[in-house]
Amino acid sequence: MFRQLQNIDSAFRHIRAFSLLFLIACTIVSCIAVYLSYEQVQAAQERIYVLAGDKALEAFSTGRRENIPVEARDHVRIFHHYFFTLDPDDQVIEANMRKALYLADASAKRAYDNLHESGYISGLISGNISQEITVDSVQVDTGQYPYYFRCYAHQKLIRATSILRRSLVTEGYLRSVSRSDNNPHGFILERWTTLENKDLHTQNR
Repeated sequence: MFRQLQNIDSAFRHIRAFSLLFLIACTIVSCIAVYLSYEQVQAAQERIYVLAGDKALEAFSTGRRENIPVEARDHVRIFHHYFFTLDPDDQVIEANMRKALYLADASAKRAYDNLHESGYISGLISGNISQEITVDSVQVDTGQYPYYFRCYAHQKLIRATSILRRSLVTEGYLRSVSRSDNNPHGFILERWTTLENKDLHTQNR
């Protein structure tokens, strides 16, 4: 009888140890499964698919810090495009300037006012002159905030009888702001100045 009780007690201890080990194993497996599921969900959220015609293109999300140089250069390009693309139409000029001034601080507004006061804008309209700009390169220093930039470009002034080409070099700083429809990159140009704006050559039409 005593030996039978010992066997029952030993069996109970074995069952308890097995149950405990089984519970620990289940807990470990459950934790691993939850962790792997979380990792897969995170990976899925960083990946989207864009439909282009009949093709599904995979796109990946990245943090803004990785894209700052690209977005900063594009912000500077877009600002210069709107500010210096001028046609002999006051409504077109005002529309472009309105878009440009959303991307910069008061330094750009002062430059626009100076163009108005000097008669440059009215001269374009009265002379039926179109002005175009091509940005050659934009250098941005992201090592220190606000980010310093320098823009190298050339302008083309199209007159009835000639085309004047000019070089343009500007500089300034970029400060981060909230993104919006008017400012999709979330930057503001500050202390924007023109370092060089000189005639290169004239071509007869």
